[in-house]
Amino acid sequence: MRWPIIFAGLLVGSCERAGIMDPRGPIGAAEWLLLINSTEIMLVVVIPVIAATLGIAWWYRASNARANRGSSEAYEGRVEFVIWSIPALIVILLGGEIWISAHELDPRAPIPVKTAALKVDVVALDWKWLFIYPDQRIAAVNELVIPAGTPVRFRITSATVMNSFFIPQLGSQIYAMGGMATQLNLLADAPGEFMGFSAMFSGDGFSDMRFIAKAVPASDFDAWVAKVRSSGPALDAAAYAALAKPSKAVPPATYGSVDANLFEHIIDQTIAGPSHAGIEPAWCRPIQQAGG
Repeated sequence: MRWPIIFAGLLVGSCERAGIMDPRGPIGAAEWLLLINSTEIMLVVVIPVIAATLGIAWWYRASNARANRGSSEAYEGRVEFVIWSIPALIVILLGGEIWISAHELDPRAPIPVKTAALKVDVVALDWKWLFIYPDQRIAAVNELVIPAGTPVRFRITSATVMNSFFIPQLGSQIYAMGGMATQLNLLADAPGEFMGFSAMFSGDGFSDMRFIAKAVPASDFDAWVAKVRSSGPALDAAAYAALAKPSKAVPPATYGSVDANLFEHIIDQTIAGPSHAGIEPAWCRPIQQAGG
């Protein structure tokens, strides 16, 4: 009697960890519905095929003398029609469902709510995540704080190799690529903490490239922003150069001020590539004083 209980516990635990099965936002819920609908459409073929396979094997067993096993070959048009029409119909239905949902879930499409979106720029580093809040002029490492009920408009890039930005409970895995900025819109329905990570192998520290996405009430978000501004260090050129160096299992950290165009400068640096490593970008050089 213990094994069923243990198995049930493991199953429940796995469902809690599989955030895709526990959506906490409209995008995640829509993707979960798409997964359910696609599975149901495919089961229209899978279940009859399994049942027919078992039924044919049972009926044409060696001990069944009533089974007629004709040896002559003959064309049966009705059988051919059923064999080809059902899969064709399934492909049409499944393709239509995915095509419509793919357009409705375009990651660039704003979420239709009245609340103004929060802008967050995301940079994949070795091996950590940098979150820049351009309007608030603050930043955080391996910690994403957002107001619940407010859409979040992400711009995502990589300062190193390709990565994959994914918060399963909120939905929509999307790639972070060097020299490019991908877009993603998400929303958390209610306060909570959600695991985020890189869904693409990117080197030795890949397994530690995780972060916590915290959805908090709007007032708590404002208080967090004020706290970061008053206590966090500045993310200047020297601080970013140190942060960009490969490191593993980096604890969450915050920065009280950030260069206004840091995200764009990171993209420019990545485009320049390693052949320009000896040329210090203009934004990293100190501003010369008049007459200096």
